[in-house]
Amino acid sequence: MRDQPYSNAFFEHISRTARRSAREIVPLVLELVRPTSVIDVGCGLGTWLAEFQAHGVSDVWGVDGDYVHARDLEIPVERFLARDLTRPLRLDRRFDLVLSMEVAEHLPAEYADAFVASLASLGPVILFSAAIPRQDGTHHVNGQWPEYWAARFKVRGFEVIDCLRKQIWNNENVEWWYAQNSFIYANSQAIETLLPLKKALAMTNSAQLSMVHPKLYGHRMMLGDFSNLPVRKVVPALPYMFMNALRRRWARHKSRTST
Repeated sequence: MRDQPYSNAFFEHISRTARRSAREIVPLVLELVRPTSVIDVGCGLGTWLAEFQAHGVSDVWGVDGDYVHARDLEIPVERFLARDLTRPLRLDRRFDLVLSMEVAEHLPAEYADAFVASLASLGPVILFSAAIPRQDGTHHVNGQWPEYWAARFKVRGFEVIDCLRKQIWNNENVEWWYAQNSFIYANSQAIETLLPLKKALAMTNSAQLSMVHPKLYGHRMMLGDFSNLPVRKVVPALPYMFMNALRRRWARHKSRTST
C-alpha cells in the first residue's frame, strides 16, 4: 500500500460518505453484537469508530497506512496504528468486533488470504464490506463477488451472516455500496454466545449473496457497460428495482394530489 498513497481529498470523501451510513448501520450492529471494544482495519480517518464512540464504545482502535494524517483523525491519535495492510497484522490483543469497510478491494489479489487471516485473528465477529467487480472507485484492484470473501472466511472458521442488507437496502441515508456489500462474519463461539447472530445465520441464504444494488445497476446501464455481467448476478436485484420504481411513482402521485 505504501506505493499507492491516497490523497487527503480521498479520505475526506470517504469520511463524508461513511458518516451518514455509519449512523444507520452502527445501531443495528450494536443490537447484534453489543461490543465493548472495536478495531477498524483500513479505518481512514476513523469515521466508523467515531460513531461507535458516540454510542458509548470507548475502546476503539484504528489501523491504516502511514499516509493518514494524524491531524485529520476523528479518533484520538493514540488510538491509531500505522500499518502496511498488505502485510499480516498481528496485535497482542483481541476485540469484540472487527471492522473492514470497503478496504479489501484496494489490496492486490495475492494479499487477499493474508488480509482475511489478519481480520480473523483480531476477533470473533467481523463487519465486512468489499466492492464487487466493476464497482467504480480509487485503486479498486480486486473487486470480487461476496462468495469469494465468504470462502476465505470459511477457511478461517467464520460463517457469513446476511442480515444487515435487508434492513438498509432502501435506506436513503445509507450509501448504496454499504447496502450492497455489508455482511457479518462470525466464528462458532460467537454464534453460540450471541443469540441474535445465531438467529440471523439461520435466516441467511448463502446461495444468494451476490446482488447488484439498483443504484449501481442503473448507473452502469446508463454507461452501457453491464453487457458482460452474468444475468444470475443481476436478477436478484430486479425485485428491489421494481419496488423502488413503484415507490417513486407513488411519491410523485401523492405530491401531485396534495397540491
